[in-house]
Amino acid sequence: MTDARPQPIPPSPSSAVPAKRWVYVIPVAAIMYMLAYLDRNNVSVILPYMHGDLELSNADKGLVGGIFFVGYVFLQIPAAILAQRWSARKTVVLLMVAWGLAASLSGLVQTKSQFYAARFVLGFFEGGVWPAVLILLASWFPLRERARANALWMACLPLSSVFMAPLSGWMLDHASWRWVLVLQGVPPLVWAVVWWFAVADRPAQARWISRAEAGHVERSIAADEAAKPPAGSGSYLDAVKQKSVLVLIGVYFFWITGFYGFNLWLPSVIKELTQDGSSTEVGLLTAIPFTVALVVMIANAAWSDRTGRRRQAVAVPLVVGIAALLLGQAVDGALPRMLLLCVTAAAVYAPYGPFWAIPGQLLRFEVVAVAMGLINALGNLGGFAGPYLVGWLTDATGSSVTGFAVLSGFLAVAVALVTLGLRTGTHPVRRLSEQAAEGA
Repeated sequence: MTDARPQPIPPSPSSAVPAKRWVYVIPVAAIMYMLAYLDRNNVSVILPYMHGDLELSNADKGLVGGIFFVGYVFLQIPAAILAQRWSARKTVVLLMVAWGLAASLSGLVQTKSQFYAARFVLGFFEGGVWPAVLILLASWFPLRERARANALWMACLPLSSVFMAPLSGWMLDHASWRWVLVLQGVPPLVWAVVWWFAVADRPAQARWISRAEAGHVERSIAADEAAKPPAGSGSYLDAVKQKSVLVLIGVYFFWITGFYGFNLWLPSVIKELTQDGSSTEVGLLTAIPFTVALVVMIANAAWSDRTGRRRQAVAVPLVVGIAALLLGQAVDGALPRMLLLCVTAAAVYAPYGPFWAIPGQLLRFEVVAVAMGLINALGNLGGFAGPYLVGWLTDATGSSVTGFAVLSGFLAVAVALVTLGLRTGTHPVRRLSEQAAEGA
């Protein structure tokens, strides 16, 4: 990179001007994805209370959680391209309606095979939402703000568990698991209307933003794009040829294997700690680790934006997660194990904001949509591997210890890849991060 190349624009003295986007864009997107995450993860609260319905073994339960991610792969790249070249706003609203209907229909299944199919279809329609929203945020937030914007939106992940796990638990105390699934598919259909009227694809199209704010944002993003190396034609091949994209796919796969393996089985572990407590009690206790994760996730993203140390903001929390997962299998007592569950939850959620800021720093807008679709599509196959591995190993060994030890190994590979595969000497992650941080 030469000195003549434009640098990211520092904030103007009137930095209060470009602020409305944080109030309008982030909350609407966060609530939307909270509902998606509810329909994805409610099964983790429901599974311990199905009381033999559908005759699911532990391996079957792992497959129910994991097969969602097989369907999740298919619309990643098509939705990312639609969001970039057509409209992120329209792409997401179509997917919201489709996943809401699929979520409600999953409560009507009668057999194990139908349950697998319902979860696959739900994953199919939810799959395109994540990359489409990342494309939307890339049109609203410059690089120096990207990790914070990502983290505030992605805070919906632990936040949904904080609110929705107790909600699912309470609903299970008053209704069958079938009615819980049917009713929890309705809110996305309602929020689709809010999304349609509240969200715009870019600042110039928003009614609620001042022209000064829109101009500030779009000039900053244009300067970010100009500072990146040329991208080629933006084809699938251009994205795959980027070494950094291949590394990020690997990082995400091994991280997400540990992430969802832990997430799906967390309520079952807490149920064991409470000695078969009620579903409401388990739901409330499950919310505690996610509350801790929410705070750590936002703090880590803010540190990443301030320092530009994206790799460390991904690797260090995962190292902590590995230690906590392994210690959790070695200690006795409900309180120490609960504390370690909180540490693990914080560790596996913390990298989200910094990690998803990296593609936008490495790649120009023409290719970043395809790249993020590839990273999310292939990386999220770990969401199949993690839950199924834990369930299968629990059945095979009679204990969850082996399963969680294997998850620790997957997180260790993610740490090695992000530390060695994205070296600052060969990749511009740190360099661009530091330039963005200088503007802050």
